[in-house]
Amino acid sequence: MSKQRKTILIIIAVIFVSIVLFFNEIVQLVVNYQWLSEVGYEQVFIREITTRLLLGGISFVVSLFLYYLYFFFLKKSYYKNIGSYHIGVTEKRINQIVLLFSAALSFITAMTISSRLWLSYLTFINAQSFNIADPIFNNDISFYIFKLPFIKEVLGITITLLFMLLTTSFLLYLTLLTLRKPTLYGTSENTGANTIRFKSSLFTDATRVAMKQLATVGFVFFIILAINYYLASFSLLHSQKGVVSGAGYTDIAIILNVYRIQMIFAVLGAIAFIVAYAKKNLKIAAVGPIALIVTSIIGALIVGGVQRFVVEPNEIAKEQPFIEHNIEFTLRAHGLDNVETIDFPAKEGTLNREVLLRNDATIRNIRINDYRPTLQAYNQLQAIRLYYRFTDVDIDRYKIDGELTQVFLSPREMDVERLSQPAQTWINRHLKYTHGFGIVLSQVNEITPEGQPKMKIRNIPPVSDIDIVIERPEIYFGELTNQYIIVNTGEKEFSYPLGGDNVERMFTGAAGIRLNGLNRLLYSYYKRTLKLMLSGSVTADSRIVFNRNIMERVNNIAPFIQYDEDPYIVINDGRLFWIIDGYTTSSLYPYSTPFVRGGVNYIRNSVKVVIDAYNGDTSFYIADENDPIIMTYNKVFPDLFQPLDNMKEGLRAHLRHPQDLFDIQAQVFRLYHMTNPRVFYNQEDVWYIAREMYYGSQQETESQYMVKKLVGEEEEEFTLSVAFTPKEINNLTAILIARNDGEHLGDLKLYRMPKDRNVYGPMQIEARIDSDAQISKSLTLWGEGGSTVIRGNLLAIPIEDSILYVEPIYIQASAENSIPEVQKIIVAYDGMIVMEDTLEIALEKIFGSKKPEIVVGPEEEQVEEEDAQNEEVAEEIADLTVSQLIEKASTIYDKATQAMAAGDWASYGKYIEELGKVLNALSVNEDN
Repeated sequence: MSKQRKTILIIIAVIFVSIVLFFNEIVQLVVNYQWLSEVGYEQVFIREITTRLLLGGISFVVSLFLYYLYFFFLKKSYYKNIGSYHIGVTEKRINQIVLLFSAALSFITAMTISSRLWLSYLTFINAQSFNIADPIFNNDISFYIFKLPFIKEVLGITITLLFMLLTTSFLLYLTLLTLRKPTLYGTSENTGANTIRFKSSLFTDATRVAMKQLATVGFVFFIILAINYYLASFSLLHSQKGVVSGAGYTDIAIILNVYRIQMIFAVLGAIAFIVAYAKKNLKIAAVGPIALIVTSIIGALIVGGVQRFVVEPNEIAKEQPFIEHNIEFTLRAHGLDNVETIDFPAKEGTLNREVLLRNDATIRNIRINDYRPTLQAYNQLQAIRLYYRFTDVDIDRYKIDGELTQVFLSPREMDVERLSQPAQTWINRHLKYTHGFGIVLSQVNEITPEGQPKMKIRNIPPVSDIDIVIERPEIYFGELTNQYIIVNTGEKEFSYPLGGDNVERMFTGAAGIRLNGLNRLLYSYYKRTLKLMLSGSVTADSRIVFNRNIMERVNNIAPFIQYDEDPYIVINDGRLFWIIDGYTTSSLYPYSTPFVRGGVNYIRNSVKVVIDAYNGDTSFYIADENDPIIMTYNKVFPDLFQPLDNMKEGLRAHLRHPQDLFDIQAQVFRLYHMTNPRVFYNQEDVWYIAREMYYGSQQETESQYMVKKLVGEEEEEFTLSVAFTPKEINNLTAILIARNDGEHLGDLKLYRMPKDRNVYGPMQIEARIDSDAQISKSLTLWGEGGSTVIRGNLLAIPIEDSILYVEPIYIQASAENSIPEVQKIIVAYDGMIVMEDTLEIALEKIFGSKKPEIVVGPEEEQVEEEDAQNEEVAEEIADLTVSQLIEKASTIYDKATQAMAAGDWASYGKYIEELGKVLNALSVNEDN
C-alpha cells in the first residue's frame, strides 16, 4: 500500500471514529443551530462556535508545538543520560509516539480552554467600565467582574495542565523504558573494557533526567504561584473574615503584606529549581516551599496577634473606614444608593371622607382578595376540563373604562399529563393536545355575593365584560408546555371544548422547523422515537416545535442571564404575551455583602424578555443601560438585545419592578439604611420585615403590588411596597416602595415614620383585631362546626399623610375542594377598628357616608322652581283669616275644575296640591 493511500485511510478512519464517538454531540450541535436559526438568534450560536474554534485552534497549535518540544528534549535527555538500545522499534516510530503524546495532551488542552474560557474571554476583551474605583487599589470595578476571573481561570487551567504534563512525562518514560532498554554495560574509564552497570548507576542517571523535567515544571509552577499570590491581594476585597464583607484592618495591614512576601518567595522558589538543577542538588529546590510554609505559619500568628491585641480592643476605630466602604459598595451593588427618603407624618385623625374622595382611585383598588384563594377559585370554577390548569396568579394593572385598575389574571394552560390514561397516546401528546386556551381576569377589589373573585374575562372562548378583548387566546408557549409538538400535520389540533363537542383548528403561526429531507430522520433520532418517522400524519410540510417552555426557551438562547422564576402574562392588541425579568449578577463586587444564594453580591434587573404565547417570538430588551454587565454582553452579542424603546408601548405599560429583586433589596436595606458606621457596627437601628397573621399563623408580610398615590404625586400609580418594624418591636418604622410606571420604573422611595411616637405596625393591628370582643367572638363562632377562618394579607396603605389598614376574612368550608370565600372586611384607622360585609360599609362606619354629588338638570331645575313656588304659597296663606282662606279655597277649586275640563292634568294636580295646603291651614285656624 502506498504511503499516500495509507495516509488517506488513516484520516478517513480518524474521521469515522470521531463521528461515532461524538455522534450525539454532533446531532445536538446541528439541532441547536437549526433551532436558534428558527428563533432568529443564530448569531449567538455562531459567536460561541467561532470563539470556541478560535481559542481551541490556537491553543491546540501552540500547545502541540510546546508539548512536542518538551517531549523531544525529554527523549534526548533520556538517550544522553541513560543510554539505550532499541528492540525492533525505529527512531521514526518513537518520534511518532512522542507526537501522539503531544497531540493527545494538546487536544485536552484545547477542549478545556475552548469550553471553559470562551465566554469569559469575550467578556474580558469587551469589558465595559463601571466608572467606579475600589477604595484600596483604585481599580475600576470591571477589573474584578471581568478581568480578574479570566486571569484566575487561565492560571487554574495552567496548573491542571502542569500536573497532566508530569503524568504524561511519566507515561512517556515508561514507554521509552519499554522500547529503548537502558544499556546494561558501560566502558571503564581506566581500561576501556566493558563493565557491568549497577542499578545504583541507572538510578542516578534516571534521577538526572527527572531533575531536568522537575526543574522545568517546578519553575513554571512557582511562577504561577507567585502570580496567584499577587492576585490574592485583590481577592481581599471579597474577604468575609472581618466585621463586614471586604478587606478589614488586619487584611490590609498584615495579610496583604504576607501575600507580597509570599509572592517574592515564590519567585525565589522558581529560581531555586533552576539552581538546584544546575548544581545537581535537590535540597536547593526545597528552599522555596519551606520558605512559603514558614511565611504562612508566621503570618497566621501575626494575624491572630494583631487581631486580638490591636484590633479587638479598639475595633470600631480600626474598622470604621472599612465599614464605610462596605456600606457604600453594598448599597451600590444592590441598586439602593439612590433611595429617596420621605419623612412620613403618619398623622392620626386627618383621614376623613373628603381625603378618601380625593384618593378615590386608591380606595377603588384596595385588594380585598388574595392571590392564593383566587388561584383555587380559578382552578375550581374555570379549569372547565381536567387537562386545563392554572399554575399561578399574576398581579398587574390595566386601563379599564379609562380608569387605572389593579387585576388578577392567570393563563389557562394545557397539562397533557392530566389526560386520561387511554388518551395518553403519541398523537394526542404531540399532534392533538398542543396548547392552552385563554385567561381569567378579575379585579382585586370586586367579589361575587358568595365572596369569590368576580371574573371580568372568563370561559372558553373568552367572554369579556370589560373593554379588553382577546382575539388570539391560544397558548402554545407557556410554563407547562414541556413536550415537543408537530404542527401542520394531517391531524387537526384540539382547540377548545364546546358543549359535548370539540372545536378543532390548525396552527397558523410560523414557529417550528420543517421536517423535510433528512430533518425527519434527524429529529426522530433526537427525540428517540420511530413514531415521528413512521407516522402518516407527518408530512414534509410539518414542523416540529420544541423548547416551548418559556423558561427553557430563554435559557437556551441566553444562559448567561439569570431569570426570574415568576413570568407573567400580558394582554396587548388582542394577543397574549409573556414577560420575564432577567438579571445580571456577580459575586465579585468589591466590599459588597452577599444576600443571595451562591454569594451573589451584585444584581440588576437589566433585561426584559417578551415571548408571544402563540407564535413563540422571543425578544430581549435592555432595561438598564447603566449596567456595565449587560452592556458588555450587548457588545459580545450585538444581535441579541434591543433597546427598551423598541418594545411596543402596550407592553411597556405592563413592565414592573420584580418582586424577587425587591425582596432582596428589602433584606439589604433593613441593615444598610444605617449609613453611620458606628450605628451600623453596634446594630443600633436594625429593621425587620413586618409580620402578620395569615392562615392562622404568623409570617413575614409579603411585598405587595398596589395602586396608590405617592406623596407629592398628582395621580395614582402601580407600586410595590413592604413594611419594616424595629428589632423585637412591632410598631411601624418605615415603608419601602418601588415605582413601576413609565420613566420611574425601578425608582425607590422610603417612607420613614416618626420616631417620637408609636405608629401601629401590622402585628399591633392584628393584636387589636384579636382583642376586639365582637370581632374575636365572630371569628371564633365561624371557626366552629368544621369551617376554617382564614385571615388574609393585612395591607398597610399610605393615603396622603395617614396609614389605613385593610384585611379580608375568608371562610372555607370543611368539604373537600371547597373554595375560601371572602366574608368580611376589617378596616383599622386611628384607634378605630371595624369588621363589615364590604369595604365601603366598613369605611362608612369609620369615616361616614359619601355625600352624593347633586347634578342639576332640566327636571331638577323644575323641581327647585316648584319648591320655591310652594314656599311662596306657604308664606302667602300663613297670615290669612278663616274667611279669606275659604274664599281662596273656592278660587283654587274653580281653577282646578277648569284645568280638568281643559285636560291640563299637570295644572290640575298643582291646584289640588295647593288646595290641600289651604284646607290644612283652614283646619289649623278652626282648631285654634
